[in-house]
Amino acid sequence: MAIGGIRVAAPASRPSLRAKVGELLDREQWLGSIFVSPALVLLLLLVAYPFCMALYFSVSNAFIGRPSHFIGVRNFINLWESDAFRQTFQNAFVFCGAAVGAKLVLGVSLALLLNQQLWFKRLIRGAVLLPWVIPTALSTLGWTWMFNSLYSVVNWTGLALGIMDPPGPNWLGQKYYAMAAVIIVNIWRGLPFFAITILAGLVAIPKELYEAAEADGAGPFSRFWYVTLPLLKGVLAIVVLFSTIFTFSEFNIVFVLTHGGPINSTHLFATLARQVGLETGRIGEGAAISLYLFPVLMLVVWAQLRFVRKQAY
Repeated sequence: MAIGGIRVAAPASRPSLRAKVGELLDREQWLGSIFVSPALVLLLLLVAYPFCMALYFSVSNAFIGRPSHFIGVRNFINLWESDAFRQTFQNAFVFCGAAVGAKLVLGVSLALLLNQQLWFKRLIRGAVLLPWVIPTALSTLGWTWMFNSLYSVVNWTGLALGIMDPPGPNWLGQKYYAMAAVIIVNIWRGLPFFAITILAGLVAIPKELYEAAEADGAGPFSRFWYVTLPLLKGVLAIVVLFSTIFTFSEFNIVFVLTHGGPINSTHLFATLARQVGLETGRIGEGAAISLYLFPVLMLVVWAQLRFVRKQAY
């Protein structure tokens, strides 16, 4: 700009707000923090805060309608005086062991089947996911009808095939049959998670290894035992880890099917914690029940992640 024949430099324009924001987003350390912050806020509000409150309640005598006081680990010790808790403790390990073991065996078998050349393979793989996709409460209501003592489809099929004596078992009204029913439904719902995850591991195995093993005279079982299984160890460990955590914390299936009955024979930690903490108002005891296996699960997570790390290296 010229003033009186003399050129004068124009004042530098101040950067706009948009330019400042763009410059800020160009910095990787700021951009990463901005993208992570929504997930971090959700974790703090929906996971960390409720977990800390549960820890506080578990070491207090919290009861609905009265002030709470710190009592240490007395809730955890006093739980063993309850017959219902001792039964629940046994139920949890029976339920988790049977369900996870069955899902592991059936999941590997189903994954091997889906890895073969099949007609309508994509359609079948999509159909396998249906038990996992359908809302748990809705699908469990269907199983409630199938296990009904008066018009059970399961009993009708068993009687028609001659493998049951009339009138058939009362699935949800007898102790051992009720536990078998909730295990069956849990297996049915969790099997797709095993099958699809293991199938992803199978697809990643190079076919040259199978061709080399077959050229050396290895049969189908030998190829599975010496090629497939060793290369799936890491995947299997992760799948079993997640399934163990999900199965121990199962709530919907048991609550909809049996409400923990008959006579506490199907109660798990989550359902008993709800009954004690919400229905009877003993929030401290309910929180202690829900957190009782937390140290054990942390140990399991540490051991399995260490195993996976060793397999990776």
